[in-house]
Amino acid sequence: MCGIAGFAGVGTRDDIVRMTGALAHRGPDGDGVNVDGARRVFLGHRRLAIIDVAGGVQPMANDTGSTTVVFNGEIYNHHSLRRELVALGQKFRSDHSDTEVIIRGYDQWGKAVVERLEGMFAFVIYDAARGKLLLARDRFGEKPLFYVHRGLDLAFASEVPCLRLHPIARDLPLDPLSLQKLFAYSFLPGESTPYSGMRKVLPGSYLLFDTATGRARTEQYWRFRIVDDPPAGGINDWVEELRELLRLAVVSRLESDVPIGVFLSGGIDSSAIAALASESVKPSKLSTFTIGFSEPSFDERAHAETVATSIGSKHDVQICDLDFMRDSAGSILSRTGDLLGDPSLIPTTLLSAGAARHVKVALSGDGGDELFAGYDPFKALARARLYQKAVPRLIHSAIRNLAAFMPMVDSNMSLDFKVRRTLRGLSFEPRYWNPIWLAPLGPDEIAAGFEVKFDTEEIYSEATTLWDSSGGNDVDRTLEFFTCIYLPDNILVKSDRAGMMNSLEIRAPFLNLDLVEFVRRLPANVKYRNGTTKWILKKAVRSLLPPSIVDRPKKGFGIPVAQWMRDMDEQPSISIEGIREATFDAWGAAHRARREDQRGALWCRKVLDHHIAGENANLTRQTASAAP
Repeated sequence: MCGIAGFAGVGTRDDIVRMTGALAHRGPDGDGVNVDGARRVFLGHRRLAIIDVAGGVQPMANDTGSTTVVFNGEIYNHHSLRRELVALGQKFRSDHSDTEVIIRGYDQWGKAVVERLEGMFAFVIYDAARGKLLLARDRFGEKPLFYVHRGLDLAFASEVPCLRLHPIARDLPLDPLSLQKLFAYSFLPGESTPYSGMRKVLPGSYLLFDTATGRARTEQYWRFRIVDDPPAGGINDWVEELRELLRLAVVSRLESDVPIGVFLSGGIDSSAIAALASESVKPSKLSTFTIGFSEPSFDERAHAETVATSIGSKHDVQICDLDFMRDSAGSILSRTGDLLGDPSLIPTTLLSAGAARHVKVALSGDGGDELFAGYDPFKALARARLYQKAVPRLIHSAIRNLAAFMPMVDSNMSLDFKVRRTLRGLSFEPRYWNPIWLAPLGPDEIAAGFEVKFDTEEIYSEATTLWDSSGGNDVDRTLEFFTCIYLPDNILVKSDRAGMMNSLEIRAPFLNLDLVEFVRRLPANVKYRNGTTKWILKKAVRSLLPPSIVDRPKKGFGIPVAQWMRDMDEQPSISIEGIREATFDAWGAAHRARREDQRGALWCRKVLDHHIAGENANLTRQTASAAP
C-alpha cells in the first residue's frame, strides 16, 4: 500500500519531490523518484511495505528501462499471474513482488494487463518506447487516483492535496457543481472532485495519455452489473458456494509479510470475515479491532466482543466520544483531501489509529451491505411504489409537513429520522429516490442554500443515468446504485483515507472478483427476501457465528452527530462563494433548538470549512518550504 504522484510536461524535480513528500503518511517505509528529462515525465512513489519488503522498491522499471511503474495497492492473484508470465518467457528479478507482476504483465499484454489483475490498485505505467502513460484504477475504486489534464500537461496523484502542489493544479477554483453534489449525496460521485478541472479516474477504467500530442482518452474495462443468469443448482447449492467463495476471498487477503488484523463491528459482514480469518490464522496471532460509543443506540462493543470471544482473537477497543470529536474532527477533516460528508470517517480514523499500533494490514466487511441488499432503503422500495400509486402528489407536501411535527430523537436510525428521509424522496420519480434518501439536503433545500442555479437532473446525473440504464426491478437497480456509486465514492473513500492517514492498509474480502461475479448473478429475492436483508449471506455464514450475531437487527455504523452538532455549537468560519450563509445559519439555529434535524447539512458545511482551511494551510506550507 502506497502513494503515487507524477506528471508529464510542465514541472521540475523539486515539484515531484514536494508532491511525493506530501504522501508520506501513505508510505512511511520508503520513497523514490524516476525522471525522464527528455520527455519531461516525472514519477514519484511513497511505500508502505507489505509484500516483498526487500524486493518491491518503486518506481520499478523493466530490464531495459523502457517501461516504469508506480503502484498503490495489492494484487491478490500475483502468484498465478507470475507463473503464467514465466511460462510465456518473462524473467523476474524479485522473489514475490506483485509490483513486478504488473510491469512484466504490461510488457507481455500491454494495457490488457489491467483486466487480468484481481486486487485493489491505482497505478501509472510510463511506456517510454511509445511515449505513453497508462493511468489505471481497480474495479471498485478501492484505491484513489486524481488527475488534471491541461493542453500538453498531465499531473496525477493519490490524493487531492498532493495533486494541488503541481503548477497546473495549484490555482484551480472550487467547483460550484461539486459543492451542490456534496449536499445532494453526502459525497462526490463519479468523476467529481472539489475543484474545477480536476477529475478522478473512474473505477474499472484507465486513462491513456500521449506525451507528444497531449491527447488523453479514457476507457472502461469493467463495470458491476446485475445479470439475469442464475448460477446452476438451487438455493442450498448457492449457499454452499457463497460460503466457500467468501472463505477463499478471506484467505487471498491474508497474504502479508507483516502483522494483520480484522475490523470487527459485531455486524454480520465483519463478523463473518473475522470467523473465516480465524480458520487460517492462529487465534493468538489474530487481532480484532472495534470502535465503541458512550451512546447505547450507537454502541456495538458487546456484539463485537461476543464474536472475538467465540474465535479467540486478541481484541482491542477504542472509544469515540464528544471529547474526541471536539479535539480531532477538525484535524481529520482538514487532512482528508476529499469532500466526504460521512461522519463515520471520524470513528473509522480512530479505529485505524488503534489498529495501526498493532498491525499494518486490516480486513474489513466493506461491500457486504452493497452486494447483499443490507441497507434500509431496500425495505422502503415496495412501500414507496405503493405510496406513489395511492397518495395523490398534490398532498405529498402536506404529509411531509405533518411528519415534521414528529418528536426528534437522536438515537441511531430513529423512526422519525427514517420517516422524514423516506417522505422527502417520495415526491420525486423513483430514479431520484436513492440519492435523495441518503442526502443531507433535499432538492428544494439545496436550491435555497446556494446562489448557483440548481438543476435537478444535473445534480443527480450519476444516479439517474445508472437507474435508467439498469434493467430489472427496483431491488436490482438499488443494488447497482449502492455498489456502483455509494460503495466506491463513500465507503471505500472513507476506508482508504482513514487507513492511510495512519499508514494502515485496509482490505475488503467481499470485493473479491470471483465472489462478486457469483453474487451479481444471484436473484434479487435471495438477497432481500420478505423484509429480510442479506438473506442468503445470513444462511451462508450461520454455521460460523453465534446465533445472536446472525439474527440481530442491522445497525448502521454511524455516530451521534445530531446531538454532537448541538453540543459543539460550531459556526462556519470561512465564507464560500455561492453558498447562502444566512440560510445555513438559520438551519444551525433550528437544529440547536430541536425545531429541525439538519445534522447532514451542518456536518457537510463543517467538512467544507475544514477542507478549505486544510488546503490553504497545505499550499502555504509547501510554498514556504519551496522559497529560497
